[in-house]
Amino acid sequence: MIVSAGIIVSLVALIEWLRSSILDKAGISDNSKALIVSVLEALVAVAGYIFIFRAYEKRRIQELSAAAFRDASLMGFLTGIGLQGLFILIIYLSGGYLIYHINPVSVLVGPLAFAVTAGFVAEIIMIGILFRILEEQTGTINAVILFIILFAVLHINIQGATVVSVGATAMQAGLLLPAAYVFSRNLWLPIFIHLGWDFAEPGIFGGINPSGSMTKGLLASKISGNSLITGGQTGPQDSLSSLLLCLLLGLVFLYLAKRRNKMIQPLWRRQSLAKG
Repeated sequence: MIVSAGIIVSLVALIEWLRSSILDKAGISDNSKALIVSVLEALVAVAGYIFIFRAYEKRRIQELSAAAFRDASLMGFLTGIGLQGLFILIIYLSGGYLIYHINPVSVLVGPLAFAVTAGFVAEIIMIGILFRILEEQTGTINAVILFIILFAVLHINIQGATVVSVGATAMQAGLLLPAAYVFSRNLWLPIFIHLGWDFAEPGIFGGINPSGSMTKGLLASKISGNSLITGGQTGPQDSLSSLLLCLLLGLVFLYLAKRRNKMIQPLWRRQSLAKG
């Protein structure tokens, strides 16, 4: 688990090194460089994962099946954007969202590049490696519970953190994304939920994304009001509506996965049933 994650991180770091040593001297725009680098990082993360686990686990990597790519990526991308749209709609209905300018469509390139890297690299490591292996050992439900606790603990001490923001992050990264993987049994769905989410929040709606530094989106907007509704200084993704909607959708994914017999029992339970 640690070795495979380290290899993928090293491959991504290599792309960043190539950026500084080659692309920064190529005389192309910052947005073009960012997009090229993000696509290369996504490709090496996917290729690295396939190579490592095809060699180590001696199997076909069905969770990155090309056949599932189109439908799962479209569903995930629209889900990520749709969730962010719902958060913004709730803020707007409360009187806290104001658009004062619309920027050129070209400003979307930077947020898209950021989202591609975040979606692919983070979910291949977190879901493809950590969650998948943990689930195989402890079972689906135990693995999801452990992920929820993990993300809650990791975000308790972040600047501006509140009970709601920590809970929202735990529901997004600890429940929704693993549940999307369990439901689909492919990595494309959680990857593109994350990608659409990180693209839409700053890139389309001009909201704050705590993991990024995008300062300009398609809609130049002002968000104000009660932090429970707006997410406060950490943005709409840390609002109460985010917590509740991600909780609901995550539970729906798990319910559907259970109905389709996609849940995994703990290893000890499977071994016991095999002996009995």
